[in-house]
Amino acid sequence: MRLIDTHTHLDFPDFDGDRPQLLASAAARGVERMVVLGVYQDNFQRVWDLACSDERIFAALGLHPVYLDQHRPEHLATLRDWLQRLRGDRRLCAVGEFGLDYYLPALDPQRQQALFEAQLQLACDFALPALLHVRRSHAQVIATLKRYKPARAGVIHAFAGSYEEAREYMKLGFRLGLGGAATWPQALRLRKTLARLPLEAVVLETDAPDMAPSMYPGMRNSPEHLPEIAEALAQVMGVEAGELAEASSRNADELFGW
Repeated sequence: MRLIDTHTHLDFPDFDGDRPQLLASAAARGVERMVVLGVYQDNFQRVWDLACSDERIFAALGLHPVYLDQHRPEHLATLRDWLQRLRGDRRLCAVGEFGLDYYLPALDPQRQQALFEAQLQLACDFALPALLHVRRSHAQVIATLKRYKPARAGVIHAFAGSYEEAREYMKLGFRLGLGGAATWPQALRLRKTLARLPLEAVVLETDAPDMAPSMYPGMRNSPEHLPEIAEALAQVMGVEAGELAEASSRNADELFGW
């Protein structure tokens, strides 16, 4: 199977001890490309260094809502400077990870919204896909996307919404990022939604080191696990694993212009 991990955090310290071996193992298992996402200003350089060190790694840069208290107004200017400096470099593939998180009550919704819209505008200005974190905030994200209408659309990372919400994202041109969450049998609503999704709407991801699939409970997640994730999701969706892998990789190629 040819696979693309559209969302991973390989720059995190969790991988410092075995990153080269992990990359070699993932490649041997068919994972041809990986998108590593920035989440706050201090890891932009680390993400970019990774993308420059291995042709299979591509970078996205953004300010994640979970780190809201760390972000400062000047960090948006720094992000714009990075995007401007790297404009046209094929190793920069998106703006992200950013979005809205209404699950954590300490995160102020108004400040989140302002940061979300500022980065969405950057995605529009630089004609880059947006890789979005959406947790218990689908209605607000959908309403905002309808106002901005980003031409390159993007990915709803770790999609766990309803079919009706999926349909709204699909109308806007967004792909739905699927990973370890739906491999768990108790994710009943999500699994029912996945069974209704068209293959042209989905991309595969791990969110490594987080969101371990059911076959690796309590373990560090890794791009190496993407083949098993693809096989489990294909069963849920009622298709062959190779068919899902081919479709999701084709969708990622199209989205990122590869």
